[in-house]
Amino acid sequence: MSLHSAFNKYPAPSGINYAYGTAGFRYFGDQLDSVAFKVGVIATLRSICLGGKTIGIVITASHNPPDQNGVKVVDPMGEMLPQSWEPFANQLANTKDWHQFNQLVQERLPENYLKSRDIVPMVVIARDTRQSGPRLVSAVIDGVNALNGHITDFGMLTTPQLHYITRCSNDGSFGVASEQGYYNKLIKTVTKILQINNYDCLDAVTVDTANGIGGDKLQKINALNHVMSFHVINGDTAHPLRLNVDCGADYVKTNQRLPHGVGNPIPDQLYASFDGDADRLVCYFMDKGGKFRLLDGDRIATLFASLIGGLLCHVKGIHVTTAIIQTAYSNGSSTEFIREKLGLPVYFTSTGVKHLHEKAIEFDVGIYFEANGHGTVVFSKKYLEELKKYEAKNSSEQVAVDTLILLVDLINQAVGDSISDLITVLVALKLMKKSVEKWGDDYSELANKLFKLKVADRFVFKTTDAERRLIEPVGVQEKIDEVVKRYSKGRSFVRASGTEDAVRVYSEAANEDDCTELGEKVCEIVKGI
Repeated sequence: MSLHSAFNKYPAPSGINYAYGTAGFRYFGDQLDSVAFKVGVIATLRSICLGGKTIGIVITASHNPPDQNGVKVVDPMGEMLPQSWEPFANQLANTKDWHQFNQLVQERLPENYLKSRDIVPMVVIARDTRQSGPRLVSAVIDGVNALNGHITDFGMLTTPQLHYITRCSNDGSFGVASEQGYYNKLIKTVTKILQINNYDCLDAVTVDTANGIGGDKLQKINALNHVMSFHVINGDTAHPLRLNVDCGADYVKTNQRLPHGVGNPIPDQLYASFDGDADRLVCYFMDKGGKFRLLDGDRIATLFASLIGGLLCHVKGIHVTTAIIQTAYSNGSSTEFIREKLGLPVYFTSTGVKHLHEKAIEFDVGIYFEANGHGTVVFSKKYLEELKKYEAKNSSEQVAVDTLILLVDLINQAVGDSISDLITVLVALKLMKKSVEKWGDDYSELANKLFKLKVADRFVFKTTDAERRLIEPVGVQEKIDEVVKRYSKGRSFVRASGTEDAVRVYSEAANEDDCTELGEKVCEIVKGI
Protein backbone atom coordinates (compact mmCIF):
# COMPACT_ATOMS: atom_id res chain seq x y z
CA MET A 1 0.00 0.00 0.00
CA SER A 2 1.40 3.40 -0.98
CA LEU A 3 1.77 6.22 1.53
CA HIS A 4 -1.02 8.14 -0.24
CA SER A 5 -3.39 5.16 -0.14
CA ALA A 6 -2.63 4.49 3.51
CA PHE A 7 -3.23 8.15 4.36
CA ASN A 8 -6.64 8.00 2.69
CA LYS A 9 -7.45 4.76 4.52
CA TYR A 10 -7.02 6.47 7.90
CA PRO A 11 -8.64 9.94 7.70
CA ALA A 12 -8.28 12.10 10.79
CA PRO A 13 -11.64 12.71 12.50
CA SER A 14 -12.81 16.30 12.61
CA GLY A 15 -13.05 18.25 15.84
CA ILE A 16 -10.25 16.40 17.65
CA ASN A 17 -6.85 17.86 18.43
CA TYR A 18 -4.42 15.11 19.41
CA ALA A 19 -1.63 16.04 21.82
CA TYR A 20 1.63 14.21 22.41
CA GLY A 21 1.83 13.58 26.17
CA THR A 22 4.58 12.11 28.34
CA ALA A 23 5.31 9.21 26.00
CA GLY A 24 2.83 9.42 23.12
CA PHE A 25 -0.77 10.00 22.15
CA ARG A 26 -3.78 8.94 24.21
CA TYR A 27 -7.50 9.16 23.37
CA PHE A 28 -10.59 6.99 23.06
CA GLY A 29 -9.56 3.76 21.36
CA ASP A 30 -12.18 3.97 18.60
CA GLN A 31 -10.84 7.35 17.47
CA LEU A 32 -7.12 6.62 17.31
CA ASP A 33 -6.77 4.82 13.98
CA SER A 34 -5.39 7.83 12.09
CA VAL A 35 -2.94 8.56 14.91
CA ALA A 36 -1.75 4.94 15.05
CA PHE A 37 -1.09 4.99 11.30
CA LYS A 38 0.82 8.26 11.60
CA VAL A 39 2.85 7.02 14.56
CA GLY A 40 3.88 4.10 12.37
CA VAL A 41 5.15 6.71 9.91
CA ILE A 42 6.85 8.71 12.69
CA ALA A 43 8.65 5.65 14.08
CA THR A 44 9.82 4.68 10.60
CA LEU A 45 11.12 8.19 9.96
CA ARG A 46 12.89 8.16 13.31
CA SER A 47 14.57 4.86 12.41
CA ILE A 48 15.65 6.25 9.04
CA CYS A 49 17.08 9.39 10.66
CA LEU A 50 19.10 7.16 13.04
CA GLY A 51 20.54 5.03 10.26
CA GLY A 52 18.18 2.07 10.66
CA LYS A 53 18.21 1.69 14.43
CA THR A 54 15.18 -0.12 15.84
CA ILE A 55 12.34 2.02 17.20
CA GLY A 56 9.63 0.62 19.47
CA ILE A 57 5.88 1.26 19.62
CA VAL A 58 3.52 0.22 22.42
CA ILE A 59 -0.26 0.31 22.07
CA THR A 60 -1.52 1.05 25.59
CA ALA A 61 -3.29 3.63 27.74
CA SER A 62 -1.58 2.43 30.91
CA HIS A 63 -3.69 3.14 34.03
CA ASN A 64 -6.55 4.78 32.12
CA PRO A 65 -10.07 3.33 31.54
CA PRO A 66 -10.48 0.39 29.13
CA ASP A 67 -12.29 2.41 26.44
CA GLN A 68 -9.18 4.56 26.00
CA ASN A 69 -5.95 3.62 24.29
CA GLY A 70 -2.66 5.18 23.34
CA VAL A 71 0.36 4.93 21.07
CA LYS A 72 3.78 5.27 22.71
CA VAL A 73 7.10 5.61 20.89
CA VAL A 74 10.33 4.10 22.25
CA ASP A 75 13.78 5.32 21.16
CA PRO A 76 16.72 2.93 20.49
CA MET A 77 18.10 2.68 24.03
CA GLY A 78 14.65 2.12 25.50
CA GLU A 79 14.16 5.78 26.32
CA MET A 80 11.31 8.00 25.16
CA LEU A 81 11.12 9.92 21.90
CA PRO A 82 13.22 13.11 22.24
CA GLN A 83 11.23 16.21 23.05
CA SER A 84 12.64 17.83 19.91
CA TRP A 85 10.50 15.41 17.87
CA GLU A 86 7.26 16.09 19.77
CA PRO A 87 6.19 19.22 17.79
CA PHE A 88 6.64 17.27 14.55
CA ALA A 89 4.66 14.34 15.97
CA ASN A 90 1.85 16.69 17.01
CA GLN A 91 1.75 18.38 13.62
CA LEU A 92 1.74 15.12 11.68
CA ALA A 93 -0.92 13.53 13.90
CA ASN A 94 -3.31 16.43 13.33
CA THR A 95 -2.71 16.94 9.60
CA LYS A 96 -5.80 16.26 7.49
CA ASP A 97 -4.52 17.37 4.09
CA TRP A 98 -2.55 14.84 2.02
CA HIS A 99 -0.22 17.37 0.40
CA GLN A 100 0.71 18.94 3.73
CA PHE A 101 1.18 15.49 5.27
CA ASN A 102 3.42 14.31 2.42
CA GLN A 103 5.45 17.51 2.54
CA LEU A 104 6.09 17.07 6.27
CA VAL A 105 7.20 13.47 5.71
CA GLN A 106 9.52 14.36 2.83
CA GLU A 107 11.09 17.23 4.76
CA ARG A 108 11.91 14.90 7.65
CA LEU A 109 13.72 12.37 5.42
CA PRO A 110 17.51 12.90 5.52
CA GLU A 111 19.24 13.78 2.24
CA ASN A 112 21.47 10.70 2.23
CA TYR A 113 18.42 8.44 2.46
CA LEU A 114 16.68 10.19 -0.44
CA LYS A 115 19.79 9.63 -2.57
CA SER A 116 20.67 6.03 -1.76
CA ARG A 117 17.66 4.43 0.00
CA ASP A 118 20.06 1.85 1.48
CA ILE A 119 18.73 2.22 5.04
CA VAL A 120 16.19 -0.38 6.18
CA PRO A 121 14.02 1.20 8.89
CA MET A 122 13.25 -1.19 11.76
CA VAL A 123 10.28 -1.07 14.12
CA VAL A 124 9.08 -3.42 16.89
CA ILE A 125 5.57 -3.28 18.35
CA ALA A 126 3.51 -4.77 21.18
CA ARG A 127 0.19 -4.01 22.87
CA ASP A 128 -1.69 -4.48 26.11
CA THR A 129 -5.04 -6.27 26.53
CA ARG A 130 -7.45 -3.55 25.34
CA GLN A 131 -10.11 -4.42 22.76
CA SER A 132 -8.96 -1.70 20.36
CA GLY A 133 -5.37 -2.96 20.43
CA PRO A 134 -5.35 -5.36 17.44
CA ARG A 135 -7.01 -2.78 15.17
CA LEU A 136 -4.52 -0.08 16.15
CA VAL A 137 -1.59 -2.45 15.65
CA SER A 138 -2.81 -3.01 12.08
CA ALA A 139 -2.90 0.75 11.50
CA VAL A 140 0.66 1.13 12.79
CA ILE A 141 1.83 -1.69 10.53
CA ASP A 142 0.28 0.05 7.52
CA GLY A 143 2.17 3.21 8.44
CA VAL A 144 5.49 1.39 8.67
CA ASN A 145 4.92 -0.57 5.47
CA ALA A 146 3.96 2.60 3.59
CA LEU A 147 7.54 3.82 4.04
CA ASN A 148 9.02 0.39 3.26
CA GLY A 149 9.96 -0.27 6.86
CA HIS A 150 10.34 -3.66 8.54
CA ILE A 151 8.13 -4.27 11.57
CA THR A 152 8.05 -7.16 14.05
CA ASP A 153 4.86 -7.65 16.07
CA PHE A 154 5.55 -9.17 19.53
CA GLY A 155 1.87 -9.50 20.41
CA MET A 156 0.87 -8.72 23.98
CA LEU A 157 3.67 -7.56 26.28
CA THR A 158 4.07 -5.18 29.18
CA THR A 159 5.29 -1.74 28.16
CA PRO A 160 8.68 -2.30 29.90
CA GLN A 161 9.17 -5.59 28.04
CA LEU A 162 8.82 -3.77 24.72
CA HIS A 163 11.28 -1.12 25.95
CA TYR A 164 13.67 -3.96 26.84
CA ILE A 165 13.29 -5.58 23.42
CA THR A 166 13.85 -2.24 21.69
CA ARG A 167 17.09 -1.67 23.57
CA CYS A 168 18.32 -5.22 23.03
CA SER A 169 17.63 -4.88 19.30
CA ASN A 170 20.13 -2.01 19.23
CA ASP A 171 22.51 -3.16 21.95
CA GLY A 172 23.09 -6.91 22.07
CA SER A 173 25.09 -6.60 25.29
CA PHE A 174 21.90 -5.61 27.13
CA GLY A 175 20.24 -8.97 26.53
CA VAL A 176 18.37 -11.14 24.02
CA ALA A 177 15.65 -9.23 22.15
CA SER A 178 12.69 -11.45 23.03
CA GLU A 179 10.14 -11.98 25.77
CA GLN A 180 11.98 -15.11 26.87
CA GLY A 181 15.22 -13.13 26.89
CA TYR A 182 13.62 -10.71 29.34
CA TYR A 183 12.65 -13.56 31.69
CA ASN A 184 16.00 -15.31 31.41
CA LYS A 185 17.95 -12.18 32.32
CA LEU A 186 15.69 -11.39 35.27
CA ILE A 187 15.67 -14.91 36.72
CA LYS A 188 19.42 -15.40 36.26
CA THR A 189 20.18 -12.09 37.99
CA VAL A 190 17.84 -12.68 40.95
CA THR A 191 19.15 -16.22 41.44
CA LYS A 192 22.75 -14.98 41.49
CA ILE A 193 22.01 -12.17 43.99
CA LEU A 194 20.34 -14.63 46.34
CA GLN A 195 23.12 -17.19 46.03
CA ILE A 196 25.98 -14.82 46.84
CA ASN A 197 24.02 -13.44 49.81
CA ASN A 198 23.20 -16.96 51.10
CA TYR A 199 19.46 -16.93 50.48
CA ASP A 200 17.38 -19.56 48.72
CA CYS A 201 14.41 -17.50 47.59
CA LEU A 202 12.49 -14.27 47.92
CA ASP A 203 9.36 -13.97 50.03
CA ALA A 204 6.11 -14.68 48.19
CA VAL A 205 3.96 -11.64 47.44
CA THR A 206 0.35 -11.01 46.43
CA VAL A 207 0.10 -8.80 43.36
CA ASP A 208 -2.95 -6.98 42.00
CA THR A 209 -2.23 -6.71 38.27
CA ALA A 210 -5.22 -4.47 37.43
CA ASN A 211 -6.70 -7.18 35.16
CA GLY A 212 -3.91 -6.20 32.78
CA ILE A 213 -1.07 -7.82 30.91
CA GLY A 214 1.20 -7.95 33.98
CA GLY A 215 -0.75 -10.85 35.44
CA ASP A 216 -0.06 -13.11 32.47
CA LYS A 217 3.64 -12.27 32.61
CA LEU A 218 3.94 -12.95 36.35
CA GLN A 219 2.33 -16.35 35.80
CA LYS A 220 5.00 -17.10 33.21
CA ILE A 221 7.74 -16.14 35.65
CA ASN A 222 6.17 -18.43 38.26
CA ALA A 223 6.38 -21.32 35.81
CA LEU A 224 10.01 -20.60 34.90
CA ASN A 225 11.73 -20.33 38.28
CA HIS A 226 11.86 -21.55 41.87
CA VAL A 227 13.27 -18.45 43.61
CA MET A 228 10.28 -16.10 43.17
CA SER A 229 6.59 -16.66 43.84
CA PHE A 230 3.76 -14.30 42.88
CA HIS A 231 0.12 -14.77 43.87
CA VAL A 232 -1.82 -12.87 41.22
CA ILE A 233 -5.18 -11.25 41.94
CA ASN A 234 -7.18 -9.14 39.48
CA GLY A 235 -5.48 -11.05 36.70
CA ASP A 236 -8.48 -11.41 34.39
CA THR A 237 -7.23 -10.57 30.90
CA ALA A 238 -10.07 -12.44 29.16
CA HIS A 239 -12.47 -9.55 29.84
CA PRO A 240 -10.78 -6.31 28.67
CA LEU A 241 -13.52 -4.09 30.09
CA ARG A 242 -12.36 -5.00 33.62
CA LEU A 243 -8.96 -3.39 33.04
CA ASN A 244 -8.07 -0.93 35.84
CA VAL A 245 -11.62 -1.11 37.27
CA ASP A 246 -11.56 -0.84 41.09
CA CYS A 247 -7.99 -2.09 41.09
CA GLY A 248 -4.47 -1.29 39.97
CA ALA A 249 -1.76 1.11 41.07
CA ASP A 250 -3.65 4.30 40.22
CA TYR A 251 -6.79 3.15 42.06
CA VAL A 252 -4.83 2.24 45.19
CA LYS A 253 -2.73 5.42 45.17
CA THR A 254 -5.64 7.77 44.47
CA ASN A 255 -8.13 6.21 46.88
CA GLN A 256 -5.61 5.18 49.55
CA ARG A 257 -7.36 1.84 49.93
CA LEU A 258 -7.06 -1.85 49.11
CA PRO A 259 -8.02 -2.90 45.59
CA HIS A 260 -10.95 -5.18 44.87
CA GLY A 261 -9.91 -8.78 45.39
CA VAL A 262 -7.99 -8.42 48.65
CA GLY A 263 -10.41 -10.01 51.08
CA ASN A 264 -8.77 -10.38 54.47
CA PRO A 265 -5.24 -9.02 54.25
CA ILE A 266 -2.67 -10.53 56.60
CA PRO A 267 -1.33 -7.79 58.92
CA ASP A 268 2.18 -6.51 58.14
CA GLN A 269 2.41 -8.54 54.92
CA LEU A 270 3.47 -6.91 51.67
CA TYR A 271 0.95 -6.44 48.85
CA ALA A 272 1.55 -4.74 45.51
CA SER A 273 -0.39 -3.28 42.59
CA PHE A 274 0.59 -2.77 38.95
CA ASP A 275 -1.17 -0.58 36.42
CA GLY A 276 -2.66 -1.88 33.16
CA ASP A 277 0.59 -2.03 31.18
CA ALA A 278 2.83 -2.85 34.18
CA ASP A 279 5.08 0.18 34.26
CA ARG A 280 3.87 1.51 37.64
CA LEU A 281 4.19 -0.09 41.05
CA VAL A 282 2.80 0.79 44.45
CA CYS A 283 3.13 -1.40 47.54
CA TYR A 284 1.06 -1.40 50.73
CA PHE A 285 0.12 -3.33 53.85
CA MET A 286 -2.42 -3.36 56.65
CA ASP A 287 -0.83 -2.75 60.04
CA LYS A 288 -1.80 -4.64 63.19
CA GLY A 289 -4.29 -1.91 64.02
CA GLY A 290 -6.12 -2.45 60.73
CA LYS A 291 -4.85 0.77 59.14
CA PHE A 292 -4.05 0.84 55.42
CA ARG A 293 -0.40 1.88 54.84
CA LEU A 294 0.63 2.94 51.34
CA LEU A 295 4.20 2.46 50.12
CA ASP A 296 4.23 4.58 46.99
CA GLY A 297 6.90 5.79 44.57
CA ASP A 298 8.50 8.05 47.17
CA ARG A 299 8.89 5.08 49.53
CA ILE A 300 10.28 2.85 46.78
CA ALA A 301 12.88 5.49 45.89
CA THR A 302 14.05 5.79 49.49
CA LEU A 303 14.17 2.00 49.87
CA PHE A 304 16.34 1.62 46.76
CA ALA A 305 18.58 4.46 47.91
CA SER A 306 19.00 2.78 51.30
CA LEU A 307 19.91 -0.54 49.67
CA ILE A 308 22.44 0.91 47.24
CA GLY A 309 23.87 3.35 49.78
CA GLY A 310 24.26 0.61 52.37
CA LEU A 311 26.12 -1.63 49.93
CA LEU A 312 28.37 1.23 48.81
CA CYS A 313 29.33 1.85 52.45
CA HIS A 314 30.96 -1.60 52.45
CA VAL A 315 33.10 -0.71 49.43
CA LYS A 316 35.78 1.73 50.53
CA GLY A 317 37.37 3.84 47.83
CA ILE A 318 34.46 3.91 45.39
CA HIS A 319 33.43 7.47 44.63
CA VAL A 320 30.16 7.81 42.76
CA THR A 321 27.54 10.54 42.77
CA THR A 322 24.05 9.59 43.93
CA ALA A 323 20.86 11.65 43.83
CA ILE A 324 17.09 11.21 44.02
CA ILE A 325 14.88 13.02 41.54
CA GLN A 326 11.33 13.96 42.54
CA THR A 327 8.39 15.99 41.26
CA ALA A 328 6.12 18.51 42.96
CA TYR A 329 3.75 15.65 43.88
CA SER A 330 6.34 13.98 46.11
CA ASN A 331 5.44 14.13 49.79
CA GLY A 332 7.37 16.74 51.76
CA SER A 333 8.23 14.20 54.45
CA SER A 334 9.97 11.98 51.90
CA THR A 335 12.11 14.91 50.72
CA GLU A 336 13.07 15.71 54.32
CA PHE A 337 13.92 12.03 54.99
CA ILE A 338 16.15 11.83 51.91
CA ARG A 339 18.07 14.97 52.79
CA GLU A 340 18.35 14.54 56.56
CA LYS A 341 18.41 10.76 57.12
CA LEU A 342 19.90 9.43 53.90
CA GLY A 343 22.14 12.45 53.36
CA LEU A 344 21.40 12.58 49.64
CA PRO A 345 20.63 15.55 47.42
CA VAL A 346 17.12 15.88 45.98
CA TYR A 347 16.38 17.53 42.65
CA PHE A 348 12.97 18.45 41.30
CA THR A 349 11.76 18.33 37.70
CA SER A 350 8.49 18.85 35.89
CA THR A 351 5.95 16.02 36.05
CA GLY A 352 6.57 13.18 33.59
CA VAL A 353 9.26 10.53 33.69
CA LYS A 354 10.93 11.91 30.57
CA HIS A 355 11.92 14.93 32.68
CA LEU A 356 13.04 12.86 35.67
CA HIS A 357 15.08 10.49 33.49
CA GLU A 358 16.85 13.40 31.82
CA LYS A 359 17.99 14.72 35.21
CA ALA A 360 18.79 11.29 36.67
CA ILE A 361 21.38 10.44 34.02
CA GLU A 362 23.52 13.35 35.26
CA PHE A 363 24.54 11.16 38.22
CA ASP A 364 26.36 7.84 38.59
CA VAL A 365 23.34 6.53 40.49
CA GLY A 366 20.19 8.43 39.56
CA ILE A 367 17.08 7.27 41.40
CA TYR A 368 13.79 8.66 40.19
CA PHE A 369 10.20 7.84 41.01
CA GLU A 370 6.99 9.76 40.70
CA ALA A 371 4.72 9.36 43.70
CA ASN A 372 2.37 7.34 41.47
CA GLY A 373 4.93 4.53 41.37
CA HIS A 374 6.48 5.13 37.95
CA GLY A 375 10.26 5.17 38.09
CA THR A 376 13.57 3.36 38.06
CA VAL A 377 17.30 3.71 38.76
CA VAL A 378 19.92 4.56 36.14
CA PHE A 379 23.62 3.76 36.51
CA SER A 380 26.55 5.42 34.73
CA LYS A 381 29.43 3.73 32.92
CA LYS A 382 31.72 5.07 35.65
CA TYR A 383 29.68 3.22 38.29
CA LEU A 384 30.23 -0.11 36.57
CA GLU A 385 33.86 0.55 35.67
CA GLU A 386 34.83 1.45 39.24
CA LEU A 387 33.10 -1.60 40.69
CA LYS A 388 34.54 -4.03 38.14
CA LYS A 389 38.11 -2.91 38.75
CA TYR A 390 37.72 -2.77 42.53
CA GLU A 391 39.89 -5.22 44.47
CA ALA A 392 37.92 -6.45 47.45
CA LYS A 393 39.83 -6.88 50.69
CA ASN A 394 37.52 -9.53 52.15
CA SER A 395 34.54 -11.70 51.28
CA SER A 396 31.92 -9.26 52.59
CA GLU A 397 33.34 -6.52 50.38
CA GLN A 398 33.26 -8.85 47.40
CA VAL A 399 29.62 -9.74 48.03
CA ALA A 400 28.74 -6.03 48.20
CA VAL A 401 30.60 -5.33 44.95
CA ASP A 402 29.01 -8.26 43.14
CA THR A 403 25.53 -7.32 44.38
CA LEU A 404 25.96 -3.71 43.25
CA ILE A 405 27.00 -4.90 39.80
CA LEU A 406 24.07 -7.32 39.57
CA LEU A 407 21.59 -4.55 40.43
CA VAL A 408 22.44 -2.98 37.07
CA ASP A 409 20.91 -6.02 35.37
CA LEU A 410 18.05 -6.44 37.83
CA ILE A 411 16.65 -2.93 37.52
CA ASN A 412 15.18 -2.03 34.12
CA GLN A 413 17.07 1.21 33.46
CA ALA A 414 15.20 1.89 30.24
CA VAL A 415 11.86 2.61 31.91
CA GLY A 416 9.82 2.11 35.05
CA ASP A 417 9.02 -1.61 35.19
CA SER A 418 6.48 -2.98 37.67
CA ILE A 419 7.97 -6.47 37.56
CA SER A 420 11.64 -5.62 38.02
CA ASP A 421 10.85 -2.83 40.50
CA LEU A 422 8.78 -5.23 42.63
CA ILE A 423 11.51 -7.84 42.57
CA THR A 424 14.05 -5.18 43.57
CA VAL A 425 11.78 -4.20 46.48
CA LEU A 426 11.74 -7.84 47.61
CA VAL A 427 15.53 -8.09 47.21
CA ALA A 428 16.06 -4.87 49.18
CA LEU A 429 13.87 -6.01 52.07
CA LYS A 430 15.59 -9.40 52.12
CA LEU A 431 19.18 -8.12 52.00
CA MET A 432 18.52 -5.33 54.50
CA LYS A 433 16.58 -7.71 56.78
CA LYS A 434 13.87 -5.08 56.87
CA SER A 435 10.23 -5.81 57.64
CA VAL A 436 7.41 -4.17 55.73
CA GLU A 437 6.33 -2.44 58.94
CA LYS A 438 9.85 -1.05 59.44
CA TRP A 439 9.88 0.21 55.86
CA GLY A 440 6.58 1.98 56.46
CA ASP A 441 7.98 3.60 59.61
CA ASP A 442 10.93 5.26 57.84
CA TYR A 443 8.97 8.51 57.93
CA SER A 444 5.42 9.72 58.52
CA GLU A 445 3.78 11.25 55.47
CA LEU A 446 2.22 14.67 55.60
CA ALA A 447 -1.50 14.67 54.83
CA ASN A 448 -1.99 15.36 51.13
CA LYS A 449 -4.87 15.68 48.69
CA LEU A 450 -5.33 16.23 44.98
CA PHE A 451 -8.21 18.25 43.54
CA LYS A 452 -9.25 18.54 39.89
CA LEU A 453 -11.01 21.61 38.48
CA LYS A 454 -12.41 22.13 34.99
CA VAL A 455 -11.24 25.40 33.41
CA ALA A 456 -12.05 27.21 30.17
CA ASP A 457 -8.41 27.29 29.00
CA ARG A 458 -5.67 25.33 30.76
CA PHE A 459 -2.96 27.09 28.75
CA VAL A 460 -3.35 30.30 30.76
CA PHE A 461 -1.73 28.49 33.71
CA LYS A 462 2.05 28.71 33.35
CA THR A 463 4.49 27.44 35.96
CA THR A 464 8.11 27.64 37.02
CA ASP A 465 10.32 25.96 39.64
CA ALA A 466 9.52 22.41 38.47
CA GLU A 467 5.80 23.26 38.26
CA ARG A 468 5.66 24.25 41.92
CA ARG A 469 4.87 27.93 41.36
CA LEU A 470 2.58 29.82 38.98
CA ILE A 471 3.92 32.72 36.96
CA GLU A 472 0.66 33.21 35.06
CA PRO A 473 -2.05 34.31 35.62
CA VAL A 474 -0.11 37.13 37.24
CA GLY A 475 -0.80 37.60 40.94
CA VAL A 476 -2.36 34.19 41.58
CA GLN A 477 0.76 32.67 43.16
CA GLU A 478 0.93 35.50 45.68
CA LYS A 479 -2.63 34.70 46.77
CA ILE A 480 -1.72 31.02 47.12
CA ASP A 481 1.36 31.91 49.20
CA GLU A 482 -0.78 34.00 51.52
CA VAL A 483 -3.12 31.06 52.17
CA VAL A 484 -0.36 28.44 52.51
CA LYS A 485 1.52 30.27 55.26
CA ARG A 486 -1.51 29.95 57.58
CA TYR A 487 -1.05 26.16 57.85
CA SER A 488 1.62 24.15 59.63
CA LYS A 489 3.84 22.45 57.03
CA GLY A 490 1.47 23.74 54.37
CA ARG A 491 2.27 23.43 50.68
CA SER A 492 0.07 23.79 47.63
CA PHE A 493 0.53 24.23 43.91
CA VAL A 494 -1.61 24.49 40.79
CA ARG A 495 -0.68 22.63 37.62
CA ALA A 496 -2.51 22.43 34.30
CA SER A 497 -3.47 19.02 32.93
CA GLY A 498 -1.49 17.87 29.94
CA THR A 499 -4.47 16.37 28.12
CA GLU A 500 -7.68 18.20 29.06
CA ASP A 501 -8.97 21.64 30.05
CA ALA A 502 -8.51 21.12 33.74
CA VAL A 503 -6.06 22.01 36.48
CA ARG A 504 -4.92 19.95 39.43
CA VAL A 505 -4.55 21.50 42.83
CA TYR A 506 -2.25 19.68 45.24
CA SER A 507 -2.37 20.44 48.96
CA GLU A 508 -0.23 19.21 51.82
CA ALA A 509 -0.31 20.01 55.54
CA ALA A 510 0.41 18.64 58.99
CA ASN A 511 -3.05 17.05 59.38
CA GLU A 512 -6.00 15.93 57.26
CA ASP A 513 -8.35 18.79 58.20
CA ASP A 514 -5.79 21.47 57.41
CA CYS A 515 -4.84 19.72 54.18
CA THR A 516 -8.44 19.63 52.95
CA GLU A 517 -9.14 23.19 54.03
CA LEU A 518 -5.97 24.47 52.35
CA GLY A 519 -6.80 22.67 49.10
CA GLU A 520 -10.33 23.99 49.06
CA LYS A 521 -9.16 27.57 49.59
CA VAL A 522 -6.66 27.30 46.74
CA CYS A 523 -9.44 25.86 44.56
CA GLU A 524 -11.52 28.95 45.34
CA ILE A 525 -8.63 31.14 44.21
CA VAL A 526 -8.48 29.25 40.90
CA LYS A 527 -12.25 29.49 40.42
CA GLY A 528 -12.02 33.24 40.87
CA ILE A 529 -9.71 33.70 37.90
